[in-house]
Amino acid sequence: MAIVEVKVPELSESVADATLLEWKKKAGEAVSADDVLIEIETDKVVLEVPAPVSGVLTEIVEPTGATVLANQVLARIDTEATAGVAAPAPAAAPVATAPVPAKTVAPAAASAAAAPIAMPAAAKLMADNNLAAGSVAGTGKGGRVMKGDVLGALQGKAPAAVPATVPTGVPTHALPQVVNLARPDLGDRPEQRVQMTRLRARIAERLLQSQSTAAILTTFNEANMKPVMDLRKRFKDQFQEEHGVKLGFMSFFVKAAVHALKKFPMINASIDGNDIVYHGYFDIGIAVGSPRGLVVPIIRNADQMSFADIEKKIAEFGTKARDGKLTLDDLTGGTFSISNGGVYGSMMSTPIINPPQAAILGVHATKDRAMVVDGEIVVLPMNFLALSYDHRLIDGREAVLGLVAMKEALEDPTRLLFDL
Repeated sequence: MAIVEVKVPELSESVADATLLEWKKKAGEAVSADDVLIEIETDKVVLEVPAPVSGVLTEIVEPTGATVLANQVLARIDTEATAGVAAPAPAAAPVATAPVPAKTVAPAAASAAAAPIAMPAAAKLMADNNLAAGSVAGTGKGGRVMKGDVLGALQGKAPAAVPATVPTGVPTHALPQVVNLARPDLGDRPEQRVQMTRLRARIAERLLQSQSTAAILTTFNEANMKPVMDLRKRFKDQFQEEHGVKLGFMSFFVKAAVHALKKFPMINASIDGNDIVYHGYFDIGIAVGSPRGLVVPIIRNADQMSFADIEKKIAEFGTKARDGKLTLDDLTGGTFSISNGGVYGSMMSTPIINPPQAAILGVHATKDRAMVVDGEIVVLPMNFLALSYDHRLIDGREAVLGLVAMKEALEDPTRLLFDL
C-alpha cells in the first residue's frame, strides 16, 4: 500500500486559514492525477486542490465547511487500492451561523451524522413541529435544509427546486444559493439568512478599516474624452489585428494615472506606522466585479507596459475573476487603484481607498454634455473623475494637481509620448 497525503496548499502571509467548500470526489472513488478534489476559499481567492497522484481516495480527513491551515492534511490517496474500498468520510462541519437553541437540535441528535444540515431557522421550525432530522429534503447549498423546505413539508408539499440564480458560466461556489423569496410557502413577509462568504467578510473588514484609519477626502474633475475616443476609433481595428486584443479605455486611464503618479510621488506612497513609504514602482490595482464580490488584481510595473500589454492583462484578469481563477499573487500588493463604475452606468461616486494605499481613482460613464469652449456651446463626451486620497499623507494641492495631470493626459494623449 502506497499512501499519498493531500494537503492544503501554501497560503500567503496575509491569509491565516481557509474554508473547504465542497468535495468533488467521494471516499472510495478512483481519481486521476490533477483531478480537482476540492476547492478551498480564503478571504481573497478560491483555490483548487488537485490530486497529486492517481489512485483511490481512501480517506477524507476534513469535511466540507471545515476551517483549515496551510499544509494541513485533507485526504489520503492509495495508489494501489481498488475503487470502492475506503474509510468513512467525516461528517460535514457545521455552518457558522447564529447559535441554535438546544431544543432545536435535540430531536435530531440520534441521526445527526446522517441527516442533512438544517439552517438555524429551519432547525427551530422542525423542532417546534416535532419533525425528525432527515425527514425534510433540503434545497439549499450542499443539501442544506432551508426554512422554506420545512414550511413546504408541513403543508404536505415536496420542496420546490431552488430557481437558478447563478448566470451561465459562473462557478457554483461563487454565490450564496438565494431562494426565490416570492414562494407562497414562505408567507407574506419572507426573508432568508445566508452565511457571509469569506471574501465578503474581508471586503467589509477592509472598507471599515479604510474609513476608520484614513482621513479620506475626494476631489473631482471632468475630462473631455473626445481625443481618446478619436484616437481609439482611428486605431482600434489595426490595434486588434496587430495585438490580438481590443483597445479599450482602461489602458488610457492606467497610463494617465502612472503619468500623474510620476509627477506627484506622494499619491503613489503609503503610510507604515510613523513612516512614509515612497514606492519606486507603479503597481496599479484594477477593481473588478466577480461572482464572489469585488476583487482588485494588480497590474505590476504598469509604467513599463505598452497599451497592448495592459489591455491583455486586464482581459486576463477579467476572465480569471469570472472563472474564480485569480491567485493570491494576482491580488497581493498594489500602490494605487482604479475603480471603473462607468461600466455599470455610474455617473459620480467617491471611491474608497484600498489600504495601505493612499489614493484611488474613480472613473465613470462617459456622456455627451453641453460644454462652453471659447465662448461657444458644443457637445462633448465628458467623464467625471474622482480621486479619493488619504489627507494624512496627501495635501489638497498634490491631490488636485495629480488629478489635473490625469485629466490633461486624457484630453491630450500625446503628452504620454513626451512625458509632459
